[in-house]
Amino acid sequence: MRHAVAPAQTVENTCFAVTDLLKICTHCERLSKKDLGVRIPRPLGNGPSRFIPEKEILQVSKVDARTQSIFEDAFAALGRLDNISLVMGFHPQYLESFLRTQHYLLQMDGPLSLHYRHYIGIMAAARHQCSYLVNLHVNDFLQVGGDPKWLNGLDEAPQKLQQLGELNKILAHRPWLLTKEHIERLLKAEEHSWSLAELIHAVVLLTHYHSLASFTFGCGITPEIHCDGGHTFRPPSLSQYCVCDIANGNGHANHHDDLLGNQDMCGEVEVLMERMKQLQECRDDEEASQEEMATRFEREKTESMLVVTAEDEECVPSRDISRHFEDPSYGYKDFSRRGEHVPTFRVQDYSWEDHGFSLVNRLYPDVGQMLDEKFQMAYNLTYNTMATHKDVDTSMLRRAIWNYIHCMFGIRYDDYDYGEINQLLDRSFKIYIKTMVCSPEKTTKRMYESFWRQFQHSEKVHVNLLLMEARMQAELLYALRAITRYMT
Repeated sequence: MRHAVAPAQTVENTCFAVTDLLKICTHCERLSKKDLGVRIPRPLGNGPSRFIPEKEILQVSKVDARTQSIFEDAFAALGRLDNISLVMGFHPQYLESFLRTQHYLLQMDGPLSLHYRHYIGIMAAARHQCSYLVNLHVNDFLQVGGDPKWLNGLDEAPQKLQQLGELNKILAHRPWLLTKEHIERLLKAEEHSWSLAELIHAVVLLTHYHSLASFTFGCGITPEIHCDGGHTFRPPSLSQYCVCDIANGNGHANHHDDLLGNQDMCGEVEVLMERMKQLQECRDDEEASQEEMATRFEREKTESMLVVTAEDEECVPSRDISRHFEDPSYGYKDFSRRGEHVPTFRVQDYSWEDHGFSLVNRLYPDVGQMLDEKFQMAYNLTYNTMATHKDVDTSMLRRAIWNYIHCMFGIRYDDYDYGEINQLLDRSFKIYIKTMVCSPEKTTKRMYESFWRQFQHSEKVHVNLLLMEARMQAELLYALRAITRYMT
């Protein structure tokens, strides 16, 4: 098949073919160029993440047989092990559920053709300018026989896919604006109509890749060496070093823990634990009225709009990315600006458990079950630790994070006291959450380092899994509610 071998694989094969002719660094067994005229790329990044030291990520698979086994299965299924999976490897239980769901969405029997699936992945990732995911799916799209002309821009794709642009745009940035009329336009477009089953598949893919773009930026995922932006052919500037030393940041030691962990944030964890204890005692002593709970939700929703994302600067997408979607200027906007009022989405009226789950499972069998397991896995995952403390019940903190994200999307749980959020989530953490969930392309390393400074990287990755799944569920709730309203 014409597109069976990606350019990247050609580079790799070239490297392996000349292994025995090249001098090898004894420290890392990396090939170095002798005067043979063969161009060998070197990595631009220092491991799978710009935010997390490479040695911490690689240690995970060495000590954990289960993680190693999951990595091997992923490699066998995809022919690659991407950096997202390596970082998720901190939490093998979750990774297993994530990979199973993603494999089913992209490769198993379903309403949409394989090349449509990858193209929708490109469209969704492009909305957040996530070149990492776009490049991944451009290669996959070509390998399953997708038409290269479609990659020139959304206007070169079939009309049916172009019509998905509006849904993609609203879901990614302002899902509360989605109505049954948007759904009707897709289902009644004459010869370009979507079936309900196809639309459910498309919606799940869109929400999956919007939220995965959040995780990619939130963890500082770097491109693999064979991908665009993952390598360079320029020689290192310090001739006495092997390239591996420079790529792995040796000589610029990562002082994340030393510099940030023990300065002004000393006692951060203990303060948080004490607040959790006090809140639990208050819960036991008295329960707020429904009116007070509703007021606290509205207050938190309003406050969440005052949290700015990374100085609110505009990110202008490159032509490379923006050609895959329409209306590049359309982005996240708070839902109650300039006197607009969007009704609160009450979970008791439409929830994932009681409504969304069954709709997805009916129209796209097994996927509802897989998504439910993945949501539950991220939400309930705990090792009963906080930084160096053991035997800690973290359920209150996890619930505050999940509900804060849904609150930013205008979704309210009647049985939750939103006053707890301000007690448990400080401002730097809220800025990180809002940026990663609403405008992930603006996430910076400084923002990642500024929240929970005493916590381990694995705990921050867990937070990012929570943010990703809460965001996906929020988008899905709005989309599935609109589809349900159309059907009734």
